[in-house]
Amino acid sequence: MFTGIIEGIGKIVEKKRSSHGDITISIKPPFPPKECEIGESISVDGVCLTVTGIKEDSIFMDVSQETISRSTLGMLSVGDPVNIERALRLSDRLGGHLVLGHVDGIGRIAYREKIKGSWLLRIEAGKEILRYIVEKGSVAVDGISLTVNRVGENFFELNIIPETARKTTLLNKPIEFVNIEVDIIGKYVEKFMNSIKLKNLDSGITLEKLKKYGFIG
Repeated sequence: MFTGIIEGIGKIVEKKRSSHGDITISIKPPFPPKECEIGESISVDGVCLTVTGIKEDSIFMDVSQETISRSTLGMLSVGDPVNIERALRLSDRLGGHLVLGHVDGIGRIAYREKIKGSWLLRIEAGKEILRYIVEKGSVAVDGISLTVNRVGENFFELNIIPETARKTTLLNKPIEFVNIEVDIIGKYVEKFMNSIKLKNLDSGITLEKLKKYGFIG
């Protein structure tokens, strides 16, 4: 589990694809690799990966086909920068929000505008993601915990302060796509509410119940 407060920027130094379609990547982290342990979880651009090997100047991680299909990691090349965050410890402050590192999908940076000292960032995303995005709610973009400013029909907007711009790759990405993880609380609330609806409907469908739960106008 992570907080969405990026520790620093790492760099991909090696990328190999196996015959099965999986990828092994080597990353130079923004901290001494010897501080890592085999089996440790690290967020790479918002994707939770497991350390499988350690060298003097880099760490190794495997990326499965499932992760490749849901994230931007397969699009990145050797030399590309990535946001790095080590897993949350029980003694740490929760400066952002609870981030699992389980990416829900990919968004596209559609618009950037500098407004005074900050940047306005518009990200286009599908309905399966936007259904969980709410104004002034939290979202993780490439692993960064951010507050949603505005939500449109096919996009949401964020404000990027200078400190976030300096410590992350968000304004200097080599690709226009980003990993998005919605707030897990919204998913649980939706599932809970749906289960309540189903239980109530099981007790007998009436016109009043259909109206109450939004099935008819």
